[in-house]
Amino acid sequence: MKLKKVILSVLAVSMLLTGCAKEGATEPSRSENLAPAETEETDESPETDTDESDTDETGTYETRTYEAEEQYVKMLGRTHNENGVLWLAHSASGVEFTVKGTQCSVKIVGDSMTGTEGNQARFAAYVDGERVLDVMIDQKEAVYDIFSFETEREVTVTLVKVSEAANSILGIDEIIVTAADHIAPTAEKNLKIEFIGDSITCGYGVDDEDRDHHFSTNTEDATKAYAYRTAQLLDADYSLVSYSGNGIVSGYTTQGVRVSEQQLSKKYECFAVSYGNGAGGFKASSVDWDFSRFTPDIVVINLGTNDYSYTGKEEELISEYIDAYTEFIKQVRRNNPNSHIICTLGIMGAELYDAICTASENYTAETGDENISVFRFSTQNGSTGYAADWHPTAATHDIAAAELADYIIALGF
Repeated sequence: MKLKKVILSVLAVSMLLTGCAKEGATEPSRSENLAPAETEETDESPETDTDESDTDETGTYETRTYEAEEQYVKMLGRTHNENGVLWLAHSASGVEFTVKGTQCSVKIVGDSMTGTEGNQARFAAYVDGERVLDVMIDQKEAVYDIFSFETEREVTVTLVKVSEAANSILGIDEIIVTAADHIAPTAEKNLKIEFIGDSITCGYGVDDEDRDHHFSTNTEDATKAYAYRTAQLLDADYSLVSYSGNGIVSGYTTQGVRVSEQQLSKKYECFAVSYGNGAGGFKASSVDWDFSRFTPDIVVINLGTNDYSYTGKEEELISEYIDAYTEFIKQVRRNNPNSHIICTLGIMGAELYDAICTASENYTAETGDENISVFRFSTQNGSTGYAADWHPTAATHDIAAAELADYIIALGF
């Protein structure tokens, strides 16, 4: 689908533009605290758009509606278009575009988890880097205002899902702008980084600095976590593939029994895995990820914190972890043949750091591939507090981001 047809009901002068309409749309429910411009679709041919315009001293404005397609927006992280809706699953995935205009709003569709407290998707919007919207997606459809200016301004708009994939997903159905020209994707960065991790990468509990509290998507925000912050420090494009509780050989366990369904390797090659299903029963896990869509210069693996709950100090189990880690490096390399791989650990404990060093060495010995290195984060010590379930605070994440960014710069990137 291309640019959609929209009429602004309060305007009187029409202009003809080329485009194509999305048929059969219904009026969505609206946020109680927001007031986007009301629109209705025309019955014109898909070959012609009829848009109302308004003229003042700054020029002519037209209200247009877009699907989130690559000709109009830059994709942030893994995204998937299904029947005209761009689905966001992973932490910090989204879109970014520039627009010169007076108004912008976005129609968001929820998933099957919209009524489940603590699991709903969290969504944020930024205008020129300033957060202007932060909402939990608790409706099947809603339109949210992003900005409304009295006079025309040229701005960058960023729309991101800040909670993780496992609990829920959300879709961008329409982007509605009043502007003198089309929206356009922001430029690609010179550096691209993929981060593979667990709850630390997801920003688990970062908005709840009480270590005795537990998980909720309401308090999870990947934009405050080390991965996203590292990308910001390096002015890099990014993709996050992270699931709370996941590991290399086992997910988090309190019984010493391996949790094999939380091995991240089983999820890495699909778009995402989530409890939430989209409209029409859409399942994120049914889509294979096309690795050509994002080719990172660097892949950062930060897995092992949850594995330690399984391995403890048992040599046999640590050996199992080493072997599984070596195989996961091979999997990452198959899908990212030219990326420098950085194996990291340490923010919430470095007990398995020596094991990832051994896994890296074993991988190079087996394959001859030396485009890999190992990095150890400083371990949190409480000096900057603790977030929910003893997770890092935003301040701790900032320390980790600075460490990793310095390391990447030292590598020559």
